[in-house]
Amino acid sequence: MAEVAFQGERGAFSEEAAVAALGPGIELVPCRSFPEVFSAVAEGKATYGVIPIENSLTGSIHTNYDLLLAHDLHIVGETELPIRHCLLALPGVRLAGIRRVLSHPQALAQCERTLRALLPRAELVPVYDTAGSALILRREGLRDAAAIAGRRAAQIYGMEVLVEDLADSPENYTRFLVLGREPVVPEGPAKTSIVFAAENVPGALYRCLEPFATRGIDLTKIESRPVRERRWEYLFYVDFAGSAHEDRCRDSLEELRGRTTFLRVLGSYPRMAR
Repeated sequence: MAEVAFQGERGAFSEEAAVAALGPGIELVPCRSFPEVFSAVAEGKATYGVIPIENSLTGSIHTNYDLLLAHDLHIVGETELPIRHCLLALPGVRLAGIRRVLSHPQALAQCERTLRALLPRAELVPVYDTAGSALILRREGLRDAAAIAGRRAAQIYGMEVLVEDLADSPENYTRFLVLGREPVVPEGPAKTSIVFAAENVPGALYRCLEPFATRGIDLTKIESRPVRERRWEYLFYVDFAGSAHEDRCRDSLEELRGRTTFLRVLGSYPRMAR
């Protein structure tokens, strides 16, 4: 049975993503933080790790981009999860009595407009996890507070759902990556993630992307992150359609390597169907 690490308490959206990506027959390993997820996989305490990498409303999870570079792990899969936030409270608590709303900062941001209309005087309290906010309410018996989490957390911690579909937009999806210690060779439609750096000269980024354009390779995502050791210089994280084992992709990467100061393939993996 594969052990799968994820950030959060039981009932977190990352737990749902782990089950969606790897099936119900896995042993779940809750971790307090994203660095703990990476460490669990790197140290062999878990076979895989599942991390969120971007949300359709609030954008990229920058911490995890930085952690991908810091660890010698491979992206071996991806999945996309619709995020259906609910407002949860202990049984018997009513909306009128809520003075505080607890949840992960990302969840609070995704629901802020709706919350301000629903509970204009409530204090928004960031905590480490969505499901963890429900656990805090249950553990501390808070009857003047609510949590933002999913239905899975409501079931696990015996909470009542006061409001469903709390997010400001119904188009609230999070993309998750599956991490492993060994790379995979995907069969069928694939995606590859890379990170590179180039000299800070005019046209450098254009020249780095040109090998993909000339071969008709679709770039599905590009993200820049600062190089911490050199101010105003950047690393570029790129996802493209195809596997590094395909001839045209392999040729593009080889050409790119000659135009960069640093290049690392983070993984080729099965591309999720849409």
